[in-house]
Amino acid sequence: MKLIIEHLSKRFEKKEVLRDIDFTFESGKIYGLLGRNGAGKTTLFNCLNRDIQTDAGSFYLQEDGTRREVKAQDVGYVLSTPAVPEFLTGREFLKFFLDINEKSIQNPKTIDAYFDEISIEPEDRDKLLKDYSHGMKNKMQMLINIIAQPNLLLLDEPLTSLDVVVAEEMKQLLRSLKKGRITIFSTHIMDLALDLCDEIVLLNHGILEVVDQANLDSREFKDKILAVLREEGHE
Repeated sequence: MKLIIEHLSKRFEKKEVLRDIDFTFESGKIYGLLGRNGAGKTTLFNCLNRDIQTDAGSFYLQEDGTRREVKAQDVGYVLSTPAVPEFLTGREFLKFFLDINEKSIQNPKTIDAYFDEISIEPEDRDKLLKDYSHGMKNKMQMLINIIAQPNLLLLDEPLTSLDVVVAEEMKQLLRSLKKGRITIFSTHIMDLALDLCDEIVLLNHGILEVVDQANLDSREFKDKILAVLREEGHE
């Protein structure tokens, strides 16, 4: 399966954020979408998730040579700031999600088995989500995507504010999820992208380009990438 983007453009008033992007993402890989804060990473994700309308261009999934539209159920989107219903307990939220998606969930497990999978302790499972830490809320976001198994998983800087232990757990989760789907992980931290991702893609001045990781052994090339990441801008 491939996600093919053709001539995708988006501007906000006079600022051109995405410029005629042509790119192909393949399943089975984690792509590191590397760019400074404000480069347009979230804008690209919002276009792919159809939260905002593109100005030009198109994107579609290709399977066995056949093109088709990207549907809502194809896309999982994990935000940097977790979006969970804080008035529910962790168990209530998970049960609600399982109930409304009963017909589409493959090989369902028990609620506690899912909690075990993401290392949410038994004493935390019946707490309100508003009392969960940032890292635990992020785990719940990831759990929903483990269960839903989307074809396209968009991750908008989900590890940036997590402690070392939780971040490492999340990395392991992401590695376990990559088979059979397209995973795009946005970050402005080069070392994180190198540690987690199979391929690095740089978003700079509205254009996507593949970073040859062999070049990253070069101090000069690393300095060039870091200079791009330090540039001022607003997304």
